[in-house]
This record gives sequence, C-alpha cells and structure tokens, in this order.
Amino acid sequence: MAHLYKELQPVDAYTIGLPHPFSDYDRQLLTLFYQPLIGPDALSLFMTLWADGEQGNVTTYNHYHLMNILTMPLGRVFEARISLEAIGLLRTRRKKEGDVREFIYELLPPLDAKAFFADPLLSTFLFSKIGEQAYRNLRAHFALDHEADDGYEDVSRTFMDVYKPVPQSFSEEMLNENFQGRNEPKPIPFVESSFDFDLLKAGLSEQMVPQAALSAVSKEMIAKLAFLYSLTPLDMQKVVMMALDEDLKLPEERLRKAATEFYKMNVSKEPPVLRKVYEQAQPTQQVELKTRDDELVHYLENTPPIDMLRDINGKEPLPVDVELAERLIHTHGLSIGVVNVLLQYVHLRNDGKITNKYVERIASHWMNKKIETVRAAMEISRQEHDQYIKWKNEGQKAPTRRKSGREERVPDWFYKKEDKPEKQEKPKKSSATDFNVEEERRKLMKELGITGDEVN
Repeated sequence: MAHLYKELQPVDAYTIGLPHPFSDYDRQLLTLFYQPLIGPDALSLFMTLWADGEQGNVTTYNHYHLMNILTMPLGRVFEARISLEAIGLLRTRRKKEGDVREFIYELLPPLDAKAFFADPLLSTFLFSKIGEQAYRNLRAHFALDHEADDGYEDVSRTFMDVYKPVPQSFSEEMLNENFQGRNEPKPIPFVESSFDFDLLKAGLSEQMVPQAALSAVSKEMIAKLAFLYSLTPLDMQKVVMMALDEDLKLPEERLRKAATEFYKMNVSKEPPVLRKVYEQAQPTQQVELKTRDDELVHYLENTPPIDMLRDINGKEPLPVDVELAERLIHTHGLSIGVVNVLLQYVHLRNDGKITNKYVERIASHWMNKKIETVRAAMEISRQEHDQYIKWKNEGQKAPTRRKSGREERVPDWFYKKEDKPEKQEKPKKSSATDFNVEEERRKLMKELGITGDEVN
C-alpha cells in the first residue's frame, strides 16, 4: 500500500470539527458495535480526535502529533482514518495549495442501536465478527423492555395542554437568524450506482411484482443486499419474488430475510465476511524488502524519530533531542526519514552526542540541496562527510583527540563492546541481545559508508 502513503505526510496539518459533544451512549455504541468492525487502531484514532476536539478552541495539529500519541507509523494512522471514513464516523475535507495540504476531520455520531441493526451491511458484518451468541446478547442488551410498561397508561400532557400563546411584539429579524443544528447520525457512505436496477426491473413483470411494491423499497437497501451477498440483478429478481407477501407487497424486513435464505441455499451457510481491500497490498510490501539496504530505508522512513532515538540509545531519549527532531519536522518541513538519517549520522560522528547547532547546520545545508528522501540523505552524508567533520571541529572549543595523526571520526564503542569490570572474576558470556546490538551497529556503519580504517 505504498501508493496510499502519498496521500498523507507527517507534516500535513489538520483541524478537528466537533460541532456537538458526544454522549456516554455514543461511547457504548463505539465500543460495542463499531470496535469489532474497525479495529482498535481506528477506535483509538476516533477517541483521540474526540478528546482533542472537546477542548473547545480550534487548534491546528500535524500528523506527527497523531503518530506520537497513538505510537503508530504513518501507514497505520492512514488505515485507521479511512476505516472511520468507510464506516461513517469521519468526514475528511482537504485543501491543497502547492505542496501544502490541510485537512479538516469532522467526527460524525454513530448510528443508534435500532438503525445499526436495521442496516444489513453493519449488522451482518458485526455478526460475522463476534459470533451468534454475542450478537444475540448485544441485541437483547439494547432492546427496549416492553414488559416494564405493562399495566401503565401514558398520561403525559402535551405542549398545548400546558402552554397558551400570548400576543407580543417582536422583531422579524429574529426569525431570519441561522443556527447550527445537531448532527444526526447518518448511514454509512455507500454508492449504489454499480448495481443495474434496469436489469432487475426488466425481469419482473407488473403482474408478478407491482411497480409500487418495488418502489417502496429503497434502492440503497437493494444495492446493499446485492453487495453483501454478492448477488447479481438476476439473483435479486429471485430474492424479490421470494420476499413478496400475500398482498403483493415487499416489506424491507422480508426482503432482508429472503436475501439471507437465498445466500444460504446457493452460496454458503456461513455468513459473508467483509475484508478491507487495501490489506491485500501488505504482503507485496514485505516482498519488496529484498536487501538490508531496503530494510534500513523502510525502517528510517516509517519510524518516528523518538522511537529511532530510543533504539539507537537503548534508553529513553532526552527531551531536548525529541524537541529538536520535532522542530526539524514541524517548522522546517523535513521528512521523518531524512530527520532519522541526520540524527543517526550526528550521533555516530559526535561520540553519541546530538548538538543542536551542528544538526541545524547540516539540516540547513540539506534543505538548500532539497534533500527529501532517505536514500538521498544517506548519499549526501557519504559524499560530503569531510565537510561535516570540519563543521563539527569548528564548533568544538577543546582540541579534538587524535590517533596516529588522524581525527577519530567514530567512537570506539561503535566497533567493540565495553570493557568488563575488573572485579568480575569470570567473564560474562555475551547475550543474544548484546550480539544483535553489535551486529546492528556494524550494519548501520556499513550503510553510512564508514570503514574501520577511519579510526586506526
């Protein structure tokens, strides 16, 4: 799904549209009804946007903010976003001016229990995810308890029973004011244009199926059933015939049951399963990573700098280093991969220290050179290595320690393990973790064009 990443970059800005606060009932619906369908990533994204949107003030964020909060790479954030869009919980608007893109994420309320179970796509999708017993329990949990009303009569007064109009003068301008209304839950975005309704009607004569009966059923319902059960217009003709009642009417509930029965008799007794179409591209992405160089580039492109710093240091990075990475991305517009290459380069060349001025000087140089990809950043770091070392020496007050008349460009710990404590009587065997770290350092040294001759 590499083509999907082109639609979104970490530096792209977004604001959140939340016209009305959601209720605890909405939270129950999201957790019990929608989470099995969209997964935990999409639900986490919705809850994060919900929390940020409830702050009241209109704040502009960028997608690096989401990547940090959700601890997800950009690809997973994008998948979560389009899952929310497909299920009808998010409407996305985009404005593009040159290379600058801005988004508005408008959160939509979930369907209530009645509307959810009335939708054939959502209800069947949920059934296939949680199973029959859990599905029945969920329906019973949200069903109205009519038994509690037995023996009671509704004696509530109407508005006219209590209030009476009194003539009073007022300005007509008050009647012309516009107000924002509550966002009512909307069905999932579904386009029925792919279904051939003309072919469906052509095989149904007026004598067999009155036109009025067929018109009483929404086109969206027919198209959803055909999509869900993979039925052709000819199949739907048979479903319509099965669903007609004795009065030659076509209730939607009977049509749904007829489509289910037709599917069980002709296709499978197991309920249909809905899968995300973009998941099919994931195995291809793994196959493309054929070399170690490809793996390194993929890691640098899709790992937040805070995680990269954590990996290379083996511990939690300092806040000043994290702030530097965020500033390079947010303020200066460098990509995540380029920032990762820059920070790794400085870390290795500067004895494990990341100096702001040194990093910013190289970053300014790369911006002037229009370095935008990981491979370009790695290549320029090899080609202009001597110049960067000169910049580093210019910023140092104390003289640089030298070996054999040459500058030590890479710290000793990069090549060999730390000396063992003298008080340790028996040498401790290297663990698998130590070996892996040493091996990864040597791989990274090779990718950056560093050789052992540079420290001798």
